[in-house]
Amino acid sequence: MHITLKCFATLSRFSPPDAEAFPAALNETVADIVARLGIPEDELKLVFVNGVHAPLATPLADGDRVGLFPAVGGG
Repeated sequence: MHITLKCFATLSRFSPPDAEAFPAALNETVADIVARLGIPEDELKLVFVNGVHAPLATPLADGDRVGLFPAVGGG
């Protein structure tokens, strides 16, 4: 199965070249994908699956859209 994966802001350095059709195993979770990409969990702040805030333990399905966001600071 394949998902669409977008890594935003400072996490963009972890974006794979096949992000529009990223291969994922059946019942793989967001946490599994984060680990595969080598994203340190302390850099990850928000996860969205199909436009809805989701926990790392969310299992993924074919065609899901995953957005990964770092903490954003400002002044």
